Amino acid sequence: MRATQIDPTTYDQQLEQKAQALRTQMSAFSMPTLEVYASEPSHYRLRAEFRVWHDGDDLYHIMFDPDTKDKYRVDHFLPGSRLINSVMQELLALLRPNATARRKLYQIDYLSTLSGEILVSLIYHRPLDSEWQHAIQAILAELRKDYKIDIVGRARKQKVLLDKDYVMESQPVNGQHFQFKQVENSFTQPNGLVNSKMIQWALDASQNSRGDLLELYCGLGNFTLPLAQNFRRVLATEISRTSVKAAQYNIEANQVNNVTVLQMSSEEYTEIQASGQNHKKLKGVNLADYDCKTVLVDPPRAGLDRDTCNMVSEYQNIIYISCNPETLADNLALLTETHEVKRFALFDQFPYTHHAECGVYLQKR
Repeated sequence: MRATQIDPTTYDQQLEQKAQALRTQMSAFSMPTLEVYASEPSHYRLRAEFRVWHDGDDLYHIMFDPDTKDKYRVDHFLPGSRLINSVMQELLALLRPNATARRKLYQIDYLSTLSGEILVSLIYHRPLDSEWQHAIQAILAELRKDYKIDIVGRARKQKVLLDKDYVMESQPVNGQHFQFKQVENSFTQPNGLVNSKMIQWALDASQNSRGDLLELYCGLGNFTLPLAQNFRRVLATEISRTSVKAAQYNIEANQVNNVTVLQMSSEEYTEIQASGQNHKKLKGVNLADYDCKTVLVDPPRAGLDRDTCNMVSEYQNIIYISCNPETLADNLALLTETHEVKRFALFDQFPYTHHAECGVYLQKR
């Protein structure tokens, strides 16, 4: 469905259809009642990416129809946050008459926050020089009269910062606010309010936990830091260096003192744990010091590989956040041999699409 064809009056109907499809997809397992967490019907996305179309003196955002692949003009983006919609109009108005700033510009990415900050990436098919930087500095100064905004320039093998390449999000969770540094061109949750519901669900599911938490695919600490209050200690892993640095920054920003983040893949952690040997990637961490009875995984669409899935099945409690019900079902076929599903949730991160974000809480039989 085109973004321009979204009809918020149909939201409840599409959500029920998505929920029923998920129930059917998981019918092979003994699942509890599905908990459904709705999105806002419009202006729910904090991220957006557009190609740029040059038409004489005109310049505008375009997207491509997912079925026909035809391009179409986007002047207003209903899924995007109100902040994105406001900035995209004013930015183009400043770019259009500026030959230096618009020359060979082919893509614009927006990263906004619930806290009112926004970062714009301008991506070009040409090298960016001092003349470009001077032109964009003037545009940025104009936009900063009304917005808390930063701009990053990108070209082949080039990244130019005018100030900083991140935003600070203030994520509301059960009356608290967690500060998260979100870096340009790295993963962040797209639907901020639904993300709060996901974190609150995981907090509730793990509220009576004992011992420590192991988290794989921790990213910038989205689940890690809020859930730390439910555990003695948290040991988290993440493969992206950028995300690990952001997570370590966020640990300090939120004054959390019981979390350790290691840069490694889930496969590497599985191998290290199986070998029982020290490894340089552990950075001096002794796994024997941890009593991890609960594991949280939030894998990519491919789900857990078999070795990691087997390793995860050794834990008393499993919190599994999935962006792909198909691979979740594949993993549940193994995990339900040893565990019982106690909680089952749908988080509508991606309204009006077939994509379903799920949460499953399992306990050992």
